[in-house]
Amino acid sequence: MKEITGDLTAKGVRLAIVVSRFNAIFTEQLLKGALDAAARHGIVTEDITVVRVPGANEIPLAAKRLAAAGGVDAVVALGAVIDGATDHAMLINTSVARALCQIGLDYGLPVLNGIVCAHSLDQAIERSGSKAGNKGFDTVVAAIETVNVLKQL
Repeated sequence: MKEITGDLTAKGVRLAIVVSRFNAIFTEQLLKGALDAAARHGIVTEDITVVRVPGANEIPLAAKRLAAAGGVDAVVALGAVIDGATDHAMLINTSVARALCQIGLDYGLPVLNGIVCAHSLDQAIERSGSKAGNKGFDTVVAAIETVNVLKQL
């Protein structure tokens, strides 16, 4: 039996992070977590590209351009969408998640969704660096592991 697993060694991994400016109080914490994960696992700053877009809805287009241009091993999407009085958040979350997944499939590239989809401000706070961890950190770790799995396939 052959088993393929990814490790968390990231030396030489080229990472793009697309981060939304909307809800910056959360997204800046997600970005800090993502950059911390990258550094802890051996990605040097020269191998990281950070792209800032207005909101979560704009993330997939930037991710697609990065994937099409090549030069990166993975794209990480970071944002924060918080439910309001309408279904707008659900529509954004659904369309962005589908688009990110499709970009990854189209380009054979890990495109990971680190967008916090929260029902409340408290949930967004929890997932952006407090008691539920930092989803930016977690998403970069998953990106590194996925890059390493794909290198073996």
